[in-house]
Amino acid sequence: MFAVIFKAKTGEQDSQYAEMVKVMRDLAFEKYGCLDFIAVTEGDQEIAISYWNAEEDIQNWHKDSQHSLAQQFGREKWYASYTVQVVEVKRQYSFNE
Repeated sequence: MFAVIFKAKTGEQDSQYAEMVKVMRDLAFEKYGCLDFIAVTEGDQEIAISYWNAEEDIQNWHKDSQHSLAQQFGREKWYASYTVQVVEVKRQYSFNE
């Protein structure tokens, strides 16, 4: 399993941003096999973590034309800065799930 960790300092997040978040989330699940997608914002910091079965699925999602548009808007107005990390999950532990 793989995870994409998106950490950002937010910029101007308008109604178009909220709609794009929904589109990106739906696209990840419906077209590219995303397993889970969690996002949290605190002050001007945002972190989103998505989980995937295969690195190829992440790469295909990243190359999607709608995702490219979201990245463009992100750089132009929605984020002051961001970092993306793609990591392989070596182990997973759970309690009471």
